[in-house]
Amino acid sequence: MAVVRRAILRTSQLMRFAVVRPHDGPRDSEIRVQYRTIHGYRRAFVDVGEGPPLLLIHGIGDSSNSFDELIPSLAREHRVIAPDLLGHGRSDKPRADYSVGGYANAMRDLLSVLNVDRVTIVGHSLGGGVAMQFAYQYPHRCERLILVSSGGVCREVHPILRLAATPGAGLALSFLSLRAVRAAGRAGAILLKGFDTDIGRDADDLLRVYDTLPDYKARRAFFWALRRAIDYRGQLITMLDRCYLARDMPTLLVWGARDAVIPLIHGKIAHTAMTGSRLEVFERSGHFPHRQEPARFLTLLRDFLATTKPAAFSENDFRELLRGGLPYATDSPPSARAFATRSS
Repeated sequence: MAVVRRAILRTSQLMRFAVVRPHDGPRDSEIRVQYRTIHGYRRAFVDVGEGPPLLLIHGIGDSSNSFDELIPSLAREHRVIAPDLLGHGRSDKPRADYSVGGYANAMRDLLSVLNVDRVTIVGHSLGGGVAMQFAYQYPHRCERLILVSSGGVCREVHPILRLAATPGAGLALSFLSLRAVRAAGRAGAILLKGFDTDIGRDADDLLRVYDTLPDYKARRAFFWALRRAIDYRGQLITMLDRCYLARDMPTLLVWGARDAVIPLIHGKIAHTAMTGSRLEVFERSGHFPHRQEPARFLTLLRDFLATTKPAAFSENDFRELLRGGLPYATDSPPSARAFATRSS
């Protein structure tokens, strides 16, 4: 009990201190959510600022709110476009294509509607997988990649996500609508944070996402998206068989050293596989480094943008890369251990 009391005390002390956030651009009141209907479905997005365009893609179960601490500052120098993916946030949640490829197509369509031809993409978690898929499908429209705790590298993900992807998990999570269950989940997250566990690092953001799941439509869409990316063995897709195509794509990888959802080893593997990429590790962060250390993230992002040139797509170069073969060909998504063994 003494240990529990100390954990609760630590949590209360942490909550006393307000985190200083970088707001040096448009005020929050000036950043409004817009809507466009594409293919019959209403898509929500933020579109603010002027300059070279940045596309910010959030993770599963999240929304463009994931970037709300960054958008005001980024909008000082860039046109910032931050959508709520279909099935997420304020966008419609129909029975539709929630695959990574489908989301990449949706990003192309939204950019086309907004008259944006080329863009630098920042993708977090599932959004990182979407960003990589977009760069693969539409390389002529992608200038740079910034992948933040990105999915789509190796199989391993947190056991909770694997469990949630199993048949019947949807029924179990329907109990999230019960007040007692929600209270217990919130109390558990606070304790994990108080004990300074890795998953506790993300408690605030996981609770933020958790709050969207009691809504039936959001929960249904969450499962549709999850099961197109993950099964009980882990992630279904990998970028390792195609990452050589990003040889000339300026790529920044940002990972939290204490990421329990998608471990840091994924970032190291991606860095090894993506020639010329840059890996930055946030030692104090978990799965949401852009939210947990926003000032550092902004500085890093601005430096990366200032010191790299947009990719210049060449159809002939792309053909030659394809003809060059697959350095990491595989019949199924490799595990981190298998990849490390192969590379040693």
